[in-house]
Amino acid sequence: MRMVEQDQENDDSTEVTWEDQQKINLFSKLNTRMKGFEAKMEAAKQEKEALDDLSTELELADDTESVLYRIGETYLHMPLHRALERLEQDQADLDARFSKLLQSSQQCETEMKQLKVALYAKFGSAINLDE
Repeated sequence: MRMVEQDQENDDSTEVTWEDQQKINLFSKLNTRMKGFEAKMEAAKQEKEALDDLSTELELADDTESVLYRIGETYLHMPLHRALERLEQDQADLDARFSKLLQSSQQCETEMKQLKVALYAKFGSAINLDE
């Protein structure tokens, strides 16, 4: 360790106003939402991979046999053509949900960048908004 000269010390005594605290709180909320969106998007990606695998398996299935198809937490026997229709619908729903999550995530990210600029401009190195 080395000692810092007294004249080189940072004066981190910038006053935090009520508006600044509100910006900091908003940044924290957005950061938490962003993490939630990322977790949901990761789960959606895994679900999409599972649906893609299922699509491949159903292409190889026999047309005359019924297949077990999962709806929620239940498995139902249904004809292959009905299962393929349901799979297409599920994939479209998942794509729409993922798109909505991505849009919300991007909106949070944009707001966070604006808050970072404002807060770093005022507080400089006295505040850390990076993980």
